[in-house]
Amino acid sequence: MPVRRLIVNADDFGLTDGINRAVRDLHQLGALTSTTLMAAAPRFDEAVEISQQQKTLGVGCHIVLVDGTPVAHPAAIPTLLDTSRQPGDDPRFRATLGEFVRDLYCGRIDSTHIEREAMAQIQRLQQAGVAVTHVDTHKHTHMFPRVLNGVVRAARACHIRTIRNPFEPPWSVAATPGAGLVRTWQVRLLATLQHSFWKLIRQQEFSTTDGCVGVAATGTLNEATLRALLNRMPDGTFELVCHPAYMDEELLATRTRLQQSRPIELAALQALPSMFGSVKLPVQLIDFGRLATRVATPEP
Repeated sequence: MPVRRLIVNADDFGLTDGINRAVRDLHQLGALTSTTLMAAAPRFDEAVEISQQQKTLGVGCHIVLVDGTPVAHPAAIPTLLDTSRQPGDDPRFRATLGEFVRDLYCGRIDSTHIEREAMAQIQRLQQAGVAVTHVDTHKHTHMFPRVLNGVVRAARACHIRTIRNPFEPPWSVAATPGAGLVRTWQVRLLATLQHSFWKLIRQQEFSTTDGCVGVAATGTLNEATLRALLNRMPDGTFELVCHPAYMDEELLATRTRLQQSRPIELAALQALPSMFGSVKLPVQLIDFGRLATRVATPEP
């Protein structure tokens, strides 16, 4: 029988106390099923403690290769590092996605270094006692084939075979008219990378969803948009990617552009349980652990 299944996943777990509390509270409310933890985040230990207390919360690894600090030894991943930093500065990745993509396509980033760093981040979660359900990447960098290759190799080495499908289906983009034109254009342009994504994960027998919902709505996701997404959602298994948080000084001090939008997303997700009674068709909430036996289907 056709069924609609939805994974509600909060990114950036561990970044701030307000994000950690939002993840905990939304899961307890029954609105959030999954989250992805940043291995080098300032509130990593607190996030691990929350994950151990919330036994039904699926926790994946949010692999960071841009705008963050490495977990692997810098000497093992030199092509991932920002070379503009001064001697004596703490090592960091490139500050922007644009810089990363430019250097990736110019052949300045070694896929082996991506694999090493991804493995180090996954292993940090596992060594802390987190049963990692899946992997995804900060700013969806694994949509690019050379990044995907390194991430998949690292995940397999860590006995993980489930990954985010970072591509948003057309029905979801159409349900978010409030998204900016540039953001919508970017999502549609990057969809051209889907073929190589599906080819690799089928070859490697990885599990994934039928698409990622809410990418175009990043920064503008509110209750009305969330309701529209639920009403348009067809049969299949999808992931709603979100960035909820309680506003605090820590969040304001971060480099992320997603600040004022996070409390709005939090409020929208708090209303999510009540929406299920009013949508046209039922939706089953799951986490990535339920995809363990679901090998990726052919490319749409």
